[in-house]
Amino acid sequence: MATLLTPKNLLRGLELFLLASLASFAVVLYYSKSSTGFLAAIPSIEFGWLLLGLAIASMDWIGGGLRNYVLARNLLPNPSLKGMILSGGMSAWAGYLTPVMSGAAPMMIYTMRRHGVPVPLGFTITFMSFIATVAFFAIAGPIAIAFGAGKSLGNHGVALGISLYDLFIGSLAIFCALGVFFLFVILFPRQVRNLVHWIARLVGRRSRWVAGKMDGLERGLDQTQAAVAKFNSPKGWGALALATVISGPSHANKLLAGYVALRAIGIEAQFVDVLLLQTFITFVLYFFAPTPGGSGIGELLSTAVMSIYVPKTIAPLYIILWRLIISGYTVLAGSYLFWRWVRQGLKGIEQDPAEYDSGPPAGPSDANSC
Repeated sequence: MATLLTPKNLLRGLELFLLASLASFAVVLYYSKSSTGFLAAIPSIEFGWLLLGLAIASMDWIGGGLRNYVLARNLLPNPSLKGMILSGGMSAWAGYLTPVMSGAAPMMIYTMRRHGVPVPLGFTITFMSFIATVAFFAIAGPIAIAFGAGKSLGNHGVALGISLYDLFIGSLAIFCALGVFFLFVILFPRQVRNLVHWIARLVGRRSRWVAGKMDGLERGLDQTQAAVAKFNSPKGWGALALATVISGPSHANKLLAGYVALRAIGIEAQFVDVLLLQTFITFVLYFFAPTPGGSGIGELLSTAVMSIYVPKTIAPLYIILWRLIISGYTVLAGSYLFWRWVRQGLKGIEQDPAEYDSGPPAGPSDANSC
């Protein structure tokens, strides 16, 4: 965790994020065949939609934080609401600055630890938050399809006879498969813990570092297993169900960025169809984009997928607005907050999770340091 969250690595991630986004913007600008067409469209932007985009971008923080809070209440008597909201936003921020969102979970756990949540419990909340995300897409997707959403996307082909609708169905199938796997994890946490114990011991025979950390790792696994087991109860399932519902608004910036950007440049489109396309884009960037925040790849993918709505000449303007809503605002806010943390000192970032066996790591002054 400490290696991922060093200021040097995150600054490098910010630089890569900006460079990749600028490079892809240059490609989109070339694709538009007009270096000034998007500039001419700027005065016609409907700024009311941009303000809505800013509000939607805040759901990285508010929605993600409320989801963490609901899950944390199943494990802790009085978790910090402020800490949970910060953990949601800073997790998204770190995810945007690291390849394949790899920094999101460590930053979420670290932020929660600053507000008194032990690392094993922070890991459990993070894991259950991811399960809630998968469950939301695995449930909402089939419901939308059952009501006929997205049928018009079948008229837009990509290649080899595959349509945009086919791509969405394929991504949805993977979410459903993940949902079944995570259901097994909740129902049989002890068996999963034993399997992870066995893998850790196997790796420990080949790695001195892992062998030296084995006691702490096993204690952390035992605590995590006990925490996950708490969700296999009426109260736990209720918390997970509510977290699944909150996953909708917590991903509002990713799901609604395309529609809001379209309306901001004066283009009307079928809301549900755009929502399904944004879900597909989110899935690809979430799991397969190797660049920080899907930068570069995200711009090109969004341009290609949304070309059925966006004229070439204003594609660069659409991409700028889309990127601002989906991650730009959060990158700005998160960078400022992390800069404050660096000035105050990244407290306890090197501590071992095993140190939390006796209770929360942060005192009152630490918990209020943000």
